[in-house]
Amino acid sequence: MPEQSPFDLAEGDPFGPHNLPYGVFSTAAAPDRRRLGVRYGRHVLDLSALPSALPPVVRPPHAALLAAPTLNPLLAAGRTVWQEVRAAVRTAVTATEHRPALTPLFHPLDEVTLHLPFEVADYVDFYSSEHHATNVGRIFRPDGAALPPNWKHLPIGYHGRSGTVVVTGTPVVRPNGQRKVPTDAEPTFGPSGRLDIEAEVGFIVGAPSAHTEPVGLGAFRDHVFGVCLVNDWSARDIQAWEYLPLGPFLGKSFATSVSAWITPLDAFDEARTPPPARDFPLLPYLDDSAMEPGGFDIRIEVTVNGEHLSNPPFSAMYWTAAQQLAHMTVNGASLRTGDLFASGTVSGPEPDQLGCLLEITQGKGPYLQDGDEVTLAAWAPGPEGTRIGLGEVTGRVLPAPELGTVPAAAGAGAGSEATTTAPRDGT
Repeated sequence: MPEQSPFDLAEGDPFGPHNLPYGVFSTAAAPDRRRLGVRYGRHVLDLSALPSALPPVVRPPHAALLAAPTLNPLLAAGRTVWQEVRAAVRTAVTATEHRPALTPLFHPLDEVTLHLPFEVADYVDFYSSEHHATNVGRIFRPDGAALPPNWKHLPIGYHGRSGTVVVTGTPVVRPNGQRKVPTDAEPTFGPSGRLDIEAEVGFIVGAPSAHTEPVGLGAFRDHVFGVCLVNDWSARDIQAWEYLPLGPFLGKSFATSVSAWITPLDAFDEARTPPPARDFPLLPYLDDSAMEPGGFDIRIEVTVNGEHLSNPPFSAMYWTAAQQLAHMTVNGASLRTGDLFASGTVSGPEPDQLGCLLEITQGKGPYLQDGDEVTLAAWAPGPEGTRIGLGEVTGRVLPAPELGTVPAAAGAGAGSEATTTAPRDGT
C-alpha cells in the first residue's frame, strides 16, 4: 500500500490549515539538529527548508527566523511578522501546485523527536478559576470565607521556576520535601504523598515590553504569540506546609509540563467568548467591558492511565489572559520574549469539570501513584465548523530519589540526624 500523502487529512482533523501550530523537532537521521516545524495532521512540515522549496513569489518571508533552532527569534519579531509567516505557510499547504515541492519536507509525526519549542524566560502562574478557588477554599477553610478578600479585585499569581518547565513526555520525578500534618509535633522529610496535577492553559509572550511601561488590555495581541496546554504538577503536602506567608515554592517548582506545539493566538478567533459576569466594576486597568471578548472556549480533557477523569472548561475562567497580562505588568514589570504565563487550574461548576485531584477527591485522595501517566488534551471551535486542536501534554510519574539520611537542618534539630519517612497524607 502506498504511503498516505501528508496532504490527505482525516475528516475533521483538528490540526488542519486553520490551526498550523509551531514546534521544534529533530529526526533520527540528524538527532542533534533542531528545526522549526508546523504540525499538519499527522505530519510535521520542516519550516527551515520551506523558503527554498517554493517559488520566490510565495516563499515565506523572514527565512532566517525559520532557520533558527528555537521559536524565540520568530517570537521576538512581532505580530506583523507572525501574521505574514502564518499566511505564507497556509498558502503553501493549501495550494495544490506546491504539493510536489513540499511533500519531501514532511516527516511523519511518530518518526520525529519533539523538543521544548521555546526558551522560557520568566514563568508566572495564576489562580483565575472562581470554581477552583472556591472549591479549594472550602476544603482548607470550611468555617471561613472560600475566597480571599482580594480574589475578585485582581488576578492572583506567583512567579515560578522557568528552568523546570519541561516538554510533554518528560518523566516527572516525585519530589522530596518537608511535610507536616496537624497531628505531628515536627515536620518530616521525604517523598510527597499527595502529588497532584493542575490542568491549565498557557500563553507565550513574543514581543517584549519596556521596563516601567505597563501593557494594557488593548495590547494583548501585540505581545502574546500563542497558546499551549500546561500541567502544573503540585505536591500538595509540601505546598500546604510551606505556603504561609509567601505562597507556593518547592511544592510547585520541581516540574511544569507544556505541550510541544504552540498554536498561534490568531487561530482562536472563533473561540473568543465573554468571561463570566462580574460581581462589581473593576479598576480601569482591568475593565474589559469595552474590549473584544477576552475568554476562550477551550474544552480540556484529562485522562489518567488512559481513563477519562474530567473535562474542565476554560470558558468558565473568571480572569482572562489579557487581564492577567495587564496585571502582571501594571507595576512596570517588563515582558521578555519567551515569557510563559499560565491560567491556574481550570475547573467548571460541575463535578466532572474539575481540574485537579485535590478538588475531585475533596482533599482526601488518592493522589498520583508512581507509574501513573497523566494526559491533557484540548480543542477549541475554529472557522467553518472546524476544530482547533491543542498539542497534548503527557507526563509519567517516577519514584522519588532515595536519600538515605538527610542533613539535620532538613528535618531535625541541630546536631542530630533525620532519616527519610514514608509519605503521609495530610492537610
